[in-house]
Amino acid sequence: MTTIADRVREARLAAGLSQTALAGSAFSPSYISLIEAGHREPTDSALAVLASRLGTTLEYLRHGEDGPNEARTRLEIDYARLDLTQGDAAGALRRLKALDLDVVTPALRVMALSEMARAHEAVGELEESVAILEPLVADARARNHHVEAATLATALVASYLEAGDLHRSVEVGERVLVDLEEADLLGTDEQLRLASTVLWAYVERGDLLYSTHRAAELITLAESQGTPRGRGSVYWNAALVAEQRRDYELAQRYTERALALLSEGEPDRDLPRLRLNYAWLLLRSEPAQPREALEHIERAAPDLAVLGSEIELARLDVERSRAHLLLGDLATAESFVKAALDRLGDPPRIETAIAQLSYGDVLYARGDDDGAAKAYRWAADMLGMMQASRQSAAAWRDLGDRFLRQGDAAAAAQAFDRALREAGFRPSVPLSSWETWSLT
Repeated sequence: MTTIADRVREARLAAGLSQTALAGSAFSPSYISLIEAGHREPTDSALAVLASRLGTTLEYLRHGEDGPNEARTRLEIDYARLDLTQGDAAGALRRLKALDLDVVTPALRVMALSEMARAHEAVGELEESVAILEPLVADARARNHHVEAATLATALVASYLEAGDLHRSVEVGERVLVDLEEADLLGTDEQLRLASTVLWAYVERGDLLYSTHRAAELITLAESQGTPRGRGSVYWNAALVAEQRRDYELAQRYTERALALLSEGEPDRDLPRLRLNYAWLLLRSEPAQPREALEHIERAAPDLAVLGSEIELARLDVERSRAHLLLGDLATAESFVKAALDRLGDPPRIETAIAQLSYGDVLYARGDDDGAAKAYRWAADMLGMMQASRQSAAAWRDLGDRFLRQGDAAAAAQAFDRALREAGFRPSVPLSSWETWSLT
């Protein structure tokens, strides 16, 4: 049990203030010393002044975590977390938005806002998630709370990645990684997880050579200093780099290593996401292994249904569709890809374009060439609104293959051209007829 004396002293040290600085012109340093020694009981008016200077609340200094506002807020945050684990992100948002965060300590406010950002991300509201996380990261950095900043920055980098803002994703992550290195926090779980997330941003930007080098460095660091969870994060993202290099054998080895490491800890959203990624690899290996992929998908599905975002659940359904298509079960394949499209809705997303590609594949397998062509063109229109990335380049490449299969050489050439451009290859001579993508 802590006392007022303990809480004033701890808050002062956390704020980096001396007793003289905390006293200011309102009190004498000896008065602060007497409070911290437990020899003087401050009045509420004195505590209010101290709380303002310490960046906390009068209630917290007087009662600690047992104060009514603190206790009520912590209870609501716990309920919101329960809502999120049960898949009710909208309910979590309603609960968190109803809180009065002006009457609680900064630490509790950060906790509540972090959960709110997570809930926004879970329902696909990435802009709202970013708007919450940006100032939280900036504030944590200003206070030199490096571990807190790293945890928040990992969520922020992931949100920018989901939103397609790769430049900002790298910028935010690298800035906090420099802070961690200067604070001698290399090899901590927070540093490894953030570095691994930033690694994927480099992959998406097309910096594969640097990503490969960075992945090797992170593996060495993780193996020498990391916990199983930190090492698992590194191997997972190293697998993603190997995927982009089309080295699926190495990607599978890294993913298997990551699965083994992450399975050692408490279950969370990382493990089912990793299983989904492994299924993705199995469906693209030579030869494809749809039955094995479905086993991993079905193991991931219950946890993702509770912990995953709508985008992740849509990805799950797309890969289910692909597996059933490879097994010749066209009706099931179509039902899953339609479910994915329903989840993704109208906003332009790379995931929606990829889902339309899969839907076109199902229609083509049914013999509906016109329906397949319509789905592929819809995907092309959606991709035309996306920021260039390795993922969009791969999607254009896949579209070119589909158009070529359907005998539409002109559309295939345009799609292949867009794939090259978005991968960073520009034409060496003007190609006036292909300058603007059009499939009208």
